Amino acid sequence: MKKTTNKAKATPATPAPVPAKKAAKKTVAPKAKTSPRITAAAAKAVAPVAKKPAEAKRPVVTTIVANIDIGFGNTLYVRGEGGGLNWETGVALDCVADDKWTISLSDAASPVVFKLLVNDLVWSVGENHTVPPGGELAVSPVFPSW
Repeated sequence: MKKTTNKAKATPATPAPVPAKKAAKKTVAPKAKTSPRITAAAAKAVAPVAKKPAEAKRPVVTTIVANIDIGFGNTLYVRGEGGGLNWETGVALDCVADDKWTISLSDAASPVVFKLLVNDLVWSVGENHTVPPGGELAVSPVFPSW
């Protein structure tokens, strides 16, 4: 290995030029739009009036009661018009006692005209019965063979 004999004089390093500082631009965030503050009293005055919910219409219940014993194994039917009844097909009444039958009709907007049948075959004797909507009528029907 060879040693170098020439030694260069060490000169102090000159500092690198420092660039001049640029003045930083201040950026201003845009102001957020805020609504004016409302006092509690003003809020009460401006608050929308809550609407009352529409009252649910209760169905008008029309009740028919028949006082008759038609025998074990038979069913009493009703046919008519109004309250969901028709003259072609009967609707069975509920037997609540040996001699008591009832039905409650909730679709009656007009008077209910009806006639009773045993087993939806044998018509009761006499005129049709009429009960006003929301009313109750107790009848004692007569059948030809009872």
